[in-house]
Amino acid sequence: MRRKPATIAVRSGLNNDEQFGCVVPPIHLSSTYNFKGFNQPRTHDYSRRGNPSRDVVQRTLAELEGGADAIMTNSGMAAIHLLTTALLKPGDLLVAPHDCYGGTYRLFNSLAERGAYRVLFVDQGDSQAVQQALSQQPKLMLIESPSNPLLRVVDIAALCDAAHAAGALTVVDNTFLSPALQQPLALGADLVVHSCTKYLNGHSDVVAGTVIAKDQPLAEQLAWWANNIGVTGAAFDSYLLLRGIRTLSPRIKAAQQNATAIVDYLQHHPLVNKLYYPSLPTHPGHQIACRQQFGFGAMLSFELAGDEALLCRFLAGLQLFTLAESLGGVESLISHAATMTHAGMSAEARAAAGISDNLLRISVGIEDSEDLIADLEQAFQLAGKN
Repeated sequence: MRRKPATIAVRSGLNNDEQFGCVVPPIHLSSTYNFKGFNQPRTHDYSRRGNPSRDVVQRTLAELEGGADAIMTNSGMAAIHLLTTALLKPGDLLVAPHDCYGGTYRLFNSLAERGAYRVLFVDQGDSQAVQQALSQQPKLMLIESPSNPLLRVVDIAALCDAAHAAGALTVVDNTFLSPALQQPLALGADLVVHSCTKYLNGHSDVVAGTVIAKDQPLAEQLAWWANNIGVTGAAFDSYLLLRGIRTLSPRIKAAQQNATAIVDYLQHHPLVNKLYYPSLPTHPGHQIACRQQFGFGAMLSFELAGDEALLCRFLAGLQLFTLAESLGGVESLISHAATMTHAGMSAEARAAAGISDNLLRISVGIEDSEDLIADLEQAFQLAGKN
């Protein structure tokens, strides 16, 4: 029987050191490795291609997602770039969500403008728009569910089935939920991508990414390209990432409990115009989320009722929510999508995606929920004063 994610996260890589019997895998910082003799390389020859520390965390990532193998990269965007470099040629079509992460949108758009491939941004919740896109025979479809920053949920299994019927590979960005709360490969995806900087590391002290493949030949193709273009992760980053993964399940549980309490508070606040969180029965993707997720996560967004001055007063009044990009750490963060995470999108693209200038995104941490709610309340009070 396959082990549960919490057990995989804690146990992977332990007790494998035969030299000293280390329980925790040691860090292998060597950049190069000697050959046994002429034309006799060892398993590792140069750390860009392979490193024992990276091997351990890659096996852990693959096992967590139920994949054949994983490639750890030096950032989440490097993982996205690796996918398109390895799988797309000039003229190939990539289908992506119209409301995807701003950095992903910027990368796809800028490389498409240079002729690296073609890209079509579509509302993946609109079945007619999806079918129209798939009729153009794309090579790759990126799915982001829940989406960043509006927490839109799409039917991963249905999209994968439709894409496969059109001859396309599918990749799911699982950053917002992590393998603790969603298993895209089991839903039919060919690939999963993460910004490991977020929930997998969980402590805001590593920048890393990963691509996990369902099948070994695809994983080997990606690994070849990762070495070729030099986007693989470093040994010390591998150690820190694995250290963070050990506590993935308890961190996710605590943060999700806090998010539920904050959502209960925000949905009744007069200064909140709209609230985006998939647990709400009014959320358009609520039923899909109940079916394909193991929980609703710790990310939420809301629109303030007021002008920019009120928004600035609210942000300035917060003491426990740090105004910063990124997400998934033990600390609570808040960001303004239009000027931060999605500033790389044009105003027109943000409007088409439904990202308003009053939208704030919260990454709920593992502090005490009562303290977090009290902090929001006092910031709302300050914001409401003229």
